[in-house]
Amino acid sequence: MSFSERMLKIDRRIIFLLIGLCTLLPLLYPVGLPIKISPEVRGVYDHMESLPPRSVFLLSIDFDPASKPELHPQAIALLRHAFRKDLRVVAMTLWVSGTGMAEQLVSQVAQEAGKENGKDYVFLGWSPGGSAVIINMGQDLYTAFPSDYGGRATKGLPVLDGVHSLKDVTYAISLGAGVPGVEAWYVFGKDKYKFELGGGCTGVMAPGLYPLLRSGQINGLIGGLRGAAEYESLIGQKGRAVAGMDAQSATHMAIIVLVVICNLFYFTLRRQGGLQSPGLS
Repeated sequence: MSFSERMLKIDRRIIFLLIGLCTLLPLLYPVGLPIKISPEVRGVYDHMESLPPRSVFLLSIDFDPASKPELHPQAIALLRHAFRKDLRVVAMTLWVSGTGMAEQLVSQVAQEAGKENGKDYVFLGWSPGGSAVIINMGQDLYTAFPSDYGGRATKGLPVLDGVHSLKDVTYAISLGAGVPGVEAWYVFGKDKYKFELGGGCTGVMAPGLYPLLRSGQINGLIGGLRGAAEYESLIGQKGRAVAGMDAQSATHMAIIVLVVICNLFYFTLRRQGGLQSPGLS
């Protein structure tokens, strides 16, 4: 049996192992491959950069653990940027199933940045009503959230000084994995109360939100893991998203190389007339 025949009949478990290594190693040891920054992600970053210190930044973490691989890195990157800019962070969620996860990630990044709960940030938690919560916040923030996630009264918190409703929010971003999400924040929030709005979403949802972006209804959009990796690169703190893109690129490259090599072996055997059964065993 020739070398080409042996390679075409290679045990497919070896290929599975190779693909597994190409995925795992970049996650453990990120390379940090160059990432081109898209205009839509740049729009969010530039607006965040333009905000003066102590501006009110509202982050609505509208997803649950099912969408964590794509949206969790986006939330971490945005919070790191906000705390670095010394913004007052007001975090919340419209998804009850994501409340615990949202509180954990906000506390984690705040602790990392040395920020104080109640003074530099607050996590309001979840309130029943879905999109109606946005309307309530637009009328009176303290009616929608009389207390924060920890049970403290929201009135009198230093982080909310001068904040009475959504009209007092400088910039809001919804990281949405469905409904309610970015569209709800535009329809029931920005369109009525006139605050600036950005968005983040899973990769599969991004095409459906581009009309809002092109019309200027949102000023930026972070789409999927790729968008999170772009934002990590912009703030100079590469994390899970960049590692995930490294793993994706390495896996794609391995598949391309395997396809090319197998075709070379196949056509080599065909010219030699020794091909018995095409394809892998």
